[in-house]
Amino acid sequence: MRLLNNITWKLKEFMGDDNLPPYAILSHTWGDDEVTCQDITSWSVQRTKAGYSKAKGYSKIKYCCTQAFEDGLEWSWIDTCCIDKTSSAELSEAINSMFRWYQKACMCYAYLADVLKDTNPNEDPLVPEEFSRSRWFTRGWTLQELVAPKNVVFYSRSWKNIGTKEQLCNTISTITGIDIDTLLGEDLTVVSVANKMSWASGRRTT
Repeated sequence: MRLLNNITWKLKEFMGDDNLPPYAILSHTWGDDEVTCQDITSWSVQRTKAGYSKAKGYSKIKYCCTQAFEDGLEWSWIDTCCIDKTSSAELSEAINSMFRWYQKACMCYAYLADVLKDTNPNEDPLVPEEFSRSRWFTRGWTLQELVAPKNVVFYSRSWKNIGTKEQLCNTISTITGIDIDTLLGEDLTVVSVANKMSWASGRRTT
């Protein structure tokens, strides 16, 4: 597993789960001009952050690393730049390991780029509608990114904390059809295949 240092923005390989340090993980939907593994490596070699801001995906990495550091974590995993997508073998391994990586993360930051309101959906009657319409809830990959981690914090476009999975579990359950016990960590092995399939129906992976 390749992790990004939250201070130096240098990538480091860790072999085996037993050797993994505590880390944060980002959940998001892809946009244009994401920062790649090659971008990060190039910038690290040059020992400069000049040019970071030229990529639209830069802000997600910046805020994720900053938040993780504030949460006492030295490392982060962000799919756009921690997977070398030029390697089909590495990409395949990452896809097969994704659930476990999210499950083992100390913190998961769910970035909702299309949610403009910065207030908790439980506190502002106008927010739940915008929150529920987020593209994040329509993507196939984000299903496991919601269920696997114990600690999920949701952030708006301006990277404002709008609540945790635990705080928003009633609203999230209504949006996704996932029961609250599962959202809060119930063993997935006791959940029927039919239920799991119903959660995934309507989500897109392309």
